Amino acid sequence: MSKNKKNTKRINSFTKNPADYTLVITILLLLSIGLVMVLSASSPTALSESGNSYKYFLKQLIFAGVGLVFMIGISKVDYRIFQKFYKQAWWVSFILLILVIAIGKEVNEAKRWIYVTESLSFQPSEVVKFLMIVFYAGILVKNRNELGKYGKGFIKHICLLAPIIALLLAQPHFSASIVIIGVCSIMMIVAGCKLWHFLATGLTIGIPGIIGLIIIEPYRLTRVTTFLDPWKDATGTGWQVIQSLYAIGSGGLFGLGLGESKQKYLYIPEPHNDFIFSVLSEEIGFIGCAVVIVLFAIFIWRGILIAMKSPDMFGSLVAIGITALIAIQVIINIAVVTSSMPATGMPLPFFSYGGTALFFLLCEMGVLLNISRAGTK
Repeated sequence: MSKNKKNTKRINSFTKNPADYTLVITILLLLSIGLVMVLSASSPTALSESGNSYKYFLKQLIFAGVGLVFMIGISKVDYRIFQKFYKQAWWVSFILLILVIAIGKEVNEAKRWIYVTESLSFQPSEVVKFLMIVFYAGILVKNRNELGKYGKGFIKHICLLAPIIALLLAQPHFSASIVIIGVCSIMMIVAGCKLWHFLATGLTIGIPGIIGLIIIEPYRLTRVTTFLDPWKDATGTGWQVIQSLYAIGSGGLFGLGLGESKQKYLYIPEPHNDFIFSVLSEEIGFIGCAVVIVLFAIFIWRGILIAMKSPDMFGSLVAIGITALIAIQVIINIAVVTSSMPATGMPLPFFSYGGTALFFLLCEMGVLLNISRAGTK
């Protein structure tokens, strides 16, 4: 048997291997709790808007069901197929972000959404997050021998990200920019780029650049000043974070009980979105929050393990990228909700309302599960 035939047989056979059952159970638990919390958190808002308290929940449930079907299907498709199209992933990302600026609908002074129909829309940034993981996994594998160098390794690969970030900031979508920079940086370090290159460049260019972006945009500067003292404007810019802290404090150790949140009754603006963790804290308390955080920790642990067991560098980097994507969003969301950092508009994976975002997230889970099959012996 020729070498090519042997490789083909090996590649095709792993799709029959079992997926990481611990990861599957963790994903299903997070998804289930997330759906329950969307139902609880969104019902007052949905009732006041449409007279149907199940409006947001039913939409989220439909996308969750479709997403699970795609997750199962994608988990059986060889992840190496993405490596063949890593260059195209960059261009598709670029075109999608151009389209957002050109034809996207402006909501709250930002163009982040493309409307397919009046009731169906999606954020291209959610797709771009995964596409950039695929692109960086491919390009880092190709240039693996140059990654230790400052110019050909660090600078070259960071510059490839610059046009994508520029288009995101033009929307503006600062939170997505931070997430993508964080994910790609982690992938570069894991692939072999020097950590001190990131530290030196971050201190001399990165931090001053972030400070500059905050200063030139009044709403970003307001978020920072509100973070430092939310009670200075308690009925204005500080309202959301103060109500979030009230909800978290009211939950105590065991919570008020599912559906018993008071702050979701039009106190927290859109409680089913970025601040859903505060409703969760109020209803199931510290113990419930600890369980959710432990589930996310298990997810991150299994993701790292899958990356370590991956039979090739591309699979390892994609697994690290997807794991880092979830980890960064969870950390930032919880930090914002607990007033540990300025507000950024970061969703909580599996929990925050958003049908298309949940669908793309579950598709990414399918890719991660497929990589876990490849590492099964």
